[in-house]
Amino acid sequence: MKRIRKIIEIDEERCNGCGLCVPDCAEGAIAIIDGKAKLVKDSYCDGLGACLGACPQDALHIVEREADDFDEDAAMEYVRKRDAGLLPDNPPVHDSSSAPHNAPHAASAQQAKGGCPGSMIRSFKDTPAAGPALAQAAGPVSGPGHWPLKIRLVPPTAPFLKGAEVLVAADCAAAASPIFHSHFAAGKVVLIGCPKFDDTNAYAQKLADILSTSGIAGMTVLRMEVPCCRGLSDAVNTAARLSGSNIQIKEIIMSCQGQEAQKTLFG
Repeated sequence: MKRIRKIIEIDEERCNGCGLCVPDCAEGAIAIIDGKAKLVKDSYCDGLGACLGACPQDALHIVEREADDFDEDAAMEYVRKRDAGLLPDNPPVHDSSSAPHNAPHAASAQQAKGGCPGSMIRSFKDTPAAGPALAQAAGPVSGPGHWPLKIRLVPPTAPFLKGAEVLVAADCAAAASPIFHSHFAAGKVVLIGCPKFDDTNAYAQKLADILSTSGIAGMTVLRMEVPCCRGLSDAVNTAARLSGSNIQIKEIIMSCQGQEAQKTLFG
C-alpha cells in the first residue's frame, strides 16, 4: 500500500558511485547501478537514514513522498539472496526519478549484489601462506579468509560471519605487530577500522547488527594503547548494549611496539 512517508532520495548529479552507502543500508535498499547509487525498491527503504553519514558527496537525503510501505521481511530476503550471490543477472531496480523500474546492464547488476566491486563479499577456502622469510620470523602465516575487511563494508548477513570468532582490530595493529596474522588473527574473521578517523557511532550500529543477527561465536577487540584507539572498545561496548547480546567479548591492548600489553574481558 502506498502512503506519504519518509524515504531516501539520491542526487545522481552529486553521487560519484563510491558505494560507501551500500553496506550502511542493512535493508539492501541501495545498489550501485551504471556507476551511480540507485534505490532498488521503495519497500526496501525504512526511511531512517542510516546511510546518510556514509556519503562523502552529500548525495543522500531523506524526503517525504508517496511510496510503498517498508517491507522488512522482503528486504531481508533480498539481502540474503544478494549476499549469497543468488540474485538474477538483471534484478529490477527502482528509479524514482523516471520510470518505476529499470533493468541494469549485466555488469552493473553484478555490482548491485555487493555494492561497489571492491566491497563484494568473498570467502577464500585456501588462503596463500606467507613467504619463507616471514614464516621464519613470525611462524606460519596466512592472509584473511574473507573480503571485505573494513567494519563499514561487511554486511551483518555475510556468510563468513556465521559461527565465527570475530577479531575487531585497529588498522594500526596489523602494521605494528609482526605476529598479527599468526597469533591475533589466526582462525578468526577480521574486521578492521580506525576510531580516530571514522564514525564510531556507525561502528557501534554495524557491530550491534552483527552481534544480533549474524550468529557469531565470539568477539575480541584488538586496539592500540594510544588514547584515541579507546573508541574502538567503546563502540563494541555500545554494540553489545544495543544488541542485548550475551556473547563474551575480550579486549586486547597492544603497545605501540606491537606487543600485547593487556588482556581483559568485558560484556
